[in-house]
Amino acid sequence: MKKTTTVLTLLLLVLAIYWSFKALMPQYNPDISAPETSFATDRAMAHVKNISKEPHGVGFPGHSKVRSYIIAELEKLGLTTSVQEGYTAGDWANLSKATNILARIEGKENGKALLLLSHYDSSPHSSFGASDAGSGVATILEGLRAFLANGKQPKNDIIILITDAEELGLNGADLFVKEHPWSKDVGLVLNFEARGSGGASYMLMETNRGNANLIQEFIKANPRYPVANSLAYSIYKMLPNDTDLTVFREDADIEGFNLAFIDDHFDYHTAMDTADRLDRNTLAHQGSYLMPLLNHFSEADLSTMKSLSDNVYFNIPFFKIITYPFEWIWPMFGLACLLFVIILIQGFRKNVLNAKDVFKGFVPVFIALAINGFVGFYSWKVLKWVYPSYKDMLHGFSYNGHAYIFAFAFFSVAVCFYVYHKFRVVKNPNLLVAPILIWLIICGAVAQYLQGAAFFIIPVYAVLVAFYILINQKKPNPFLLVFLGLPAIFIYSPFIQMFPVGLGLKMMVAATVFATLLFFLLLPVITNYRNKGALATLCFLLFIGFLVSAQLNSGFGEDTPKPTSLLYVMDADANEAKWATYENEPSEWTKQYIVKERSTPEKLTENTISSKYSSGFTYSAEAPLKKIAPPKVEILTDTVVKETRRLRLCITPQRNVNRLEIFSNETPIKKATVNGIELSDYFLKNRRGGKLITHYISDNEFTELLLEVPKDSSLELVVYEASNDLLDNPLFSVPKRPKDNIPMPFVLNDAILTIQKLSFD
Repeated sequence: MKKTTTVLTLLLLVLAIYWSFKALMPQYNPDISAPETSFATDRAMAHVKNISKEPHGVGFPGHSKVRSYIIAELEKLGLTTSVQEGYTAGDWANLSKATNILARIEGKENGKALLLLSHYDSSPHSSFGASDAGSGVATILEGLRAFLANGKQPKNDIIILITDAEELGLNGADLFVKEHPWSKDVGLVLNFEARGSGGASYMLMETNRGNANLIQEFIKANPRYPVANSLAYSIYKMLPNDTDLTVFREDADIEGFNLAFIDDHFDYHTAMDTADRLDRNTLAHQGSYLMPLLNHFSEADLSTMKSLSDNVYFNIPFFKIITYPFEWIWPMFGLACLLFVIILIQGFRKNVLNAKDVFKGFVPVFIALAINGFVGFYSWKVLKWVYPSYKDMLHGFSYNGHAYIFAFAFFSVAVCFYVYHKFRVVKNPNLLVAPILIWLIICGAVAQYLQGAAFFIIPVYAVLVAFYILINQKKPNPFLLVFLGLPAIFIYSPFIQMFPVGLGLKMMVAATVFATLLFFLLLPVITNYRNKGALATLCFLLFIGFLVSAQLNSGFGEDTPKPTSLLYVMDADANEAKWATYENEPSEWTKQYIVKERSTPEKLTENTISSKYSSGFTYSAEAPLKKIAPPKVEILTDTVVKETRRLRLCITPQRNVNRLEIFSNETPIKKATVNGIELSDYFLKNRRGGKLITHYISDNEFTELLLEVPKDSSLELVVYEASNDLLDNPLFSVPKRPKDNIPMPFVLNDAILTIQKLSFD
């Protein structure tokens, strides 16, 4: 291939990869003066700023302020609002008093209603909740304003539900579905969520049956920048991820769409979840979903959304969403195999292919996959060994995580260029047999075990056409080969980033393997490059460059603060106190109280207060004993009826607290009721770590616990009570964190924690 042609085709490939990301979402431009009937990102951002002025988890001062703001904004739109309040424990035994916000737009007909859904509580303690889920609330408020400005009454009722206590266990959604009469009217849900502060917003469906009708109606709605694929849908169904929409699907058989962005995961549930960190392009993307979906589904027949069949679907630039039924999966796979065999036979008959070179072609495939798979699999483990402080980023995604993704993607491409440089003596068509066969094996496996990924076969058809051309033409048009590589680039390039972004850098192996597999599909173009060795060197230098960039940004600063934690833990029974932390590498701020070298890692009790990732205290140190009042525990009744002992306890705070948690020993719990809410039998039989109940307390309310246990059992309860006021409590003089520190998310933090044990023999 001539040098000029090589450069041009390489530039076209790079441009296509760039476009595969660029085309995913809109580009924000100031739009405060946009027409009143249009969604304006700037107007939505004004709501985000007002919602995220301070942390507003359940029980915190900012919580009621945000609720009042949302109610006022809905009423400005001419909507009559109401609130629904009540205790609920959800499926996770996380008790809280949720206060949902509701409004309704009356439709012209009496069919099923469309529900617009998001939540207004932030993660407890330190998160400002700008993205999660201030962005969702703001999107709905601005979208409703634009929709109502058109002055058109919809066919269907539109219910607006801004739930509470989502972060504590989907409690507000649970309360609405189980107790509010409007829940029976809902035919479809649009839920706006976030698990980061940037990136494209993915459409993920929640359905108990098939997705065929939902995806067809989504396509009819015609959002401009759809980002959705049935692989993500299939994986999402396997993972233990829940949103408010999950409650609607599981408890009421109501289907819907999650619209959620997941990039910049390091901001999720932290003090960095502020309006300034929210990507304006991302907020614009949410708006680009809401308006066409709202217009379409407010007029559609929502009683026809359910389906027994599934569709494969994926997004691609220019064509938006492409979909076809699952019934096509095996015929498409079979046809691809048949075409491959026919082309192989033709190649051997023409003496373009020979067995020796075909078998040689398997060597670079296996070498590239083995090296890149190995490096990808162990990359995050090695990085945490080199940079121990990464262990304190419980998200599993460091601030410089994108640099690592670029680095290891370029490493994978460098390896591929190098191994194919070494096998340049093999005629080009022979080198294609092994990669195509590998891809057919992959497509066969997903057809059997992961049908949502069946669209993987589409680029294989394109490479089969390229293979046919190489068999029949000595000098094929290189630009035609580039064109045939576009489906692979447009479909697979985003996956190189999506998996480590969505599942953490521990999934870097997905990035390296996808980069390798994508390289294989581009071999019809690449095998004609004479300077593959130079390209390997260039990619390796880019790998080094991004590693250097990551190294230069591996430390912590004001924009990339270190997660830190400190607790004061008092054992009320032993009358002893300790400082405790969850940090693996204590910060200078934490070292004022806990020095790693002088501390022995230990569990303060047999059961550590629960956290999202089951994190335990890492280090502790002796602390002065303060006059911290533990909760008052009263035994209201203790009776035995036949073979069952019934205990009724009332636990009342003696100080301002935010959280109460109770663990029990292995004594079987027949029945448990907390503040009138009965815990499910399933939870009681599948409790983890002995957890019985977590009560996120509002207004210092008491906790009344009713337990039924076998009469001859020996029951032991451990009661944890926590207040997130360590830095403000007058009994302590803990200095504020420096600007390059933030409270560690997902764990109890900045807390005064008391522990009591209760025995009932």
